[in-house]
Amino acid sequence: MGFARTCSVALVGVEGVVVEVQADLEPGVAAFTLVGLPDKSLTESKDRVRAAVVNSGGEWPQKKLTVGLSPASVPKGGSGFDLAVACAVLGAAERIDPRTLTDIVMIGELGLDGRVRPVRGVLPAVLAAADAGYEQVVVPECTAAEAALVPGVSVLGVRSLRQLIAVLTDEPVPEEEPDEPGRPDPMLAGLCVPGTGVGTGLSGGLDDALALDLADVVGQASARTAVEVAATGGHHLFLQGPPGAGKTMLAERLPAILPRLTREESLEVTAVHSVAGMLPPGKPLVDTAPYCAPHHSATMQSLVGGGKGIARPGAVSLAHRGVLFLDEAPEFSSQTLDSLRQPLEAGHVVIARSAGVVRLPAKFLMVLAANPCPCGRHTLLGDGCECPASVVRRYQARLSGPLLDRVDLKVQVEPVTRSELAGYGTRGDSTQTVADRVRGARERAAARLAGTGWRTNSEVPGHALRTRWPAERGALDAAELDLERGFLTARGLDRVLRVAWTVADLAGRDRPAAQDVALALQLRTGVSRGVPTAIGALT
Repeated sequence: MGFARTCSVALVGVEGVVVEVQADLEPGVAAFTLVGLPDKSLTESKDRVRAAVVNSGGEWPQKKLTVGLSPASVPKGGSGFDLAVACAVLGAAERIDPRTLTDIVMIGELGLDGRVRPVRGVLPAVLAAADAGYEQVVVPECTAAEAALVPGVSVLGVRSLRQLIAVLTDEPVPEEEPDEPGRPDPMLAGLCVPGTGVGTGLSGGLDDALALDLADVVGQASARTAVEVAATGGHHLFLQGPPGAGKTMLAERLPAILPRLTREESLEVTAVHSVAGMLPPGKPLVDTAPYCAPHHSATMQSLVGGGKGIARPGAVSLAHRGVLFLDEAPEFSSQTLDSLRQPLEAGHVVIARSAGVVRLPAKFLMVLAANPCPCGRHTLLGDGCECPASVVRRYQARLSGPLLDRVDLKVQVEPVTRSELAGYGTRGDSTQTVADRVRGARERAAARLAGTGWRTNSEVPGHALRTRWPAERGALDAAELDLERGFLTARGLDRVLRVAWTVADLAGRDRPAAQDVALALQLRTGVSRGVPTAIGALT
C-alpha cells in the first residue's frame, strides 16, 4: 500500500482554503476514485491527470487508487487541482519521495500532453497558502510573476509535469520547446476567460486614462468641481443633464485623477480580477484605479455578483477601489439599482447561495448619469421636450429615494453653449493639475485620519466627524436648518459634513467653514447657496 499527500487551494469567492490532496494505492482492480465534494470540472481531472502522467514518461499505477480532498465539507471546483493530484499519485506510487510533497502547495491545470496550464485566482490562492503558513508554492510558469507578489513565499514556475518531477527528484530538468515566435500563446487562454464575470468595459490602465484629458471637457465648471470633490473624498456622484453635455466624458476622466493604489489596495484589486479572469496578460499587478461601465441591460447577478454554484465577482467587485459608472441609470431595472444599497454602505457584498455564502469586496466610487426625460430635452430652453409630465415623473422616479440618499453629489449638467464650444471661454485645468490637487488633499486627510483605519472622508462615520473633528462654530447652521425643514435626512446631513471636510481639504483649511458647508449643500441639493463653485475661489 502506498500513500502520499500534498496541498492545493480551493477558492470560495476571493478567499482561499488550503486543501490537502491525499492519494492512496491498494491492491485490487485498477480504478480511480476522486472524493471530497468535487464539481464536474474537477471530476474530469481523473482523465487529464492519467493522460498527463503517461505522456510525461511516467507509469500509471495499475491498482485501486483513491484520491481524497480534505476538508471534504468544502465545495471544490476548477481545474487548478490537477497538478497536486498528479504529484500525490506519483508520490503514492513512489515515483516521487512522499516526504518532499508534504509542505508544498501546487496550483495548475494539466494538459493531456503534460503541459501545465494557468488557472484563474492564483494570487488569492497563494495569499491563502501564505496565511496558512506554507512557504513553497508551485504554479504555472506564466503566472509565477502574479504568485511572486505575495511576500515570504518561494515560488516555482513550471511549464510541464516533466519539469516538476525532475525538480522534486533531483534529476536534470528537461528543456521544453518554446512556442514558435509570432504565434499566440495557448497557455494564456486560461487567464482571460470570456463570459466569466461581466462585460464591464474595463479600462486599459492609467496610460489609456491619461489620454483622456479633463481639459477636453468644454464648460461644466460645477460638474468639474463635483468630479474633483468626488475623487478627493470618495463621494458618489449623480450627473443629470441632456444628451451631449459631457456626462460620459467626465466619468471616463475620473479614474485618471484618482491617486495610484497602495500596495495593499493593489493586492485586493488584483485578487478580484484574477478570480474573474480579467487580468491583462503580462500585467500581474493592477496598480491603478479600475473603471467599470456595465451596459444598462446588465442583470442584478452581473452587477453585484452571482452565478451557478459559488458566486463569482460582479461589476461592483471589479470596480473595487475604482469607479463604477452607470450610464443611462434610469434604464437599469429598479431591482438591479436597489441591489447597490448594501455595497454602497458596507463596502462589500454578501451573496448567499445553496453552495455557500461568499463575501466579495465592493468599495467603489459610483457615478450615475441620467437624462432628465426619455427624449433628453426636458430642461432645454425653448420647450423642446414632447414627453408628457407623467412620463417624465415615472422616468425620474426609477432612481429610488433611498438610492439617491446615498449619493453625496448631485449636479445638473447644463447644455454646452456655442461660445464655449468655439473655445472663446477659458480652458479648464488639465487632468495632471487636478490630480495633483486631489493627491495633496488626500494627504491632508490621511494625516488627520492616521491610526483610525479610515482612508477617505466618505468612510468616516458622522458621529466621529461631529465629535472628534468638529467644524467651525456656526458652520453647520444652514445644513441643520435644512434637516429641520425635511430637505435633508440624518444620513444626508452626515454626507454633507463629509463633503464639507473634502472641500476644506482641497482649500487647505484645517476644518470646514460656513462656505465649505454651503458648497457641500449646493453640490448635494442642486440649490445655489451663493458660493463660487471653483475650488480655487474658496482658498
